[in-house]
Amino acid sequence: MAHATQPLTIRVISQIVLAMSAFAANSLLCRVALTQTATDPASFTIIRMLAGAVTLSLIVLLRERKPGNNGSWPGALSLLVYAAAFSFAYVKLSAGTGALLLFGSVQATMVLTGLYQGEHLRIIQWIGLLAAFCGLVVLVAPGIHAPDPYSAALMVIAGMAWGSYSLLGRKQSDPLKATAGNFLKAAPFSLLLLPFADSVDSQGIIFAVLSGGVSSGVGYAIWYSILPSLKAAPAASVQLTVPIIASTAAIFILGEHLTFSLVIASIAILGGIALVISGRNRH
Repeated sequence: MAHATQPLTIRVISQIVLAMSAFAANSLLCRVALTQTATDPASFTIIRMLAGAVTLSLIVLLRERKPGNNGSWPGALSLLVYAAAFSFAYVKLSAGTGALLLFGSVQATMVLTGLYQGEHLRIIQWIGLLAAFCGLVVLVAPGIHAPDPYSAALMVIAGMAWGSYSLLGRKQSDPLKATAGNFLKAAPFSLLLLPFADSVDSQGIIFAVLSGGVSSGVGYAIWYSILPSLKAAPAASVQLTVPIIASTAAIFILGEHLTFSLVIASIAILGGIALVISGRNRH
């Protein structure tokens, strides 16, 4: 049975802010761990996946008083590919650029899948797609501030994997249980990254546990609890704030520079995606 949307309250707005901040924090935590501790991306991914599996399982157990057996193997594979590519990409990507590439790739994957399945776009949506593509070109174009091509490609792969994960989860009646199940299925296979693990320290472990347990686990729990209070367009549009939060926080916390190309690319990509989302929900 579909949930009826409720008026936005201070409580719901506060939860939205917390959830989006948690999602943005994943980029910051990963970037800090890889640049300011002795932790490598493989170790970060393994610890993040294990922490996420434990946290989400405990949340489901506390909510239902019984363990669940949810999720799917395709969902678990998509989740693991996303998490691994995400970590290795952030070795050389700034937090803001990485978040923008990730979010743009997620939305592009979902939109292009819709086109492949026969969804028709309005003119305003095609304009939005073109603007987003141009923004991506500006972001990765060769120049003094261009991101590392290998890292950028990895983040695009991470976004495609997360977009696929989101598409697989559309038919789930309980997204939180499904996500907990996917983490449980994927976590043991994250140990396949052990041959690539080099070093880890206490600070890196803390950042990875925070990323998996808090930013991912608790963040997803909050987000899924408020989704019934949001319509489709606001639910999609509010996620546009994640790269903006990540970029802004990275300037103050990590000392990253706000480049002109990043500003232009952000406006084009996020604005273009907003046009696609708004056009889709006017049909």
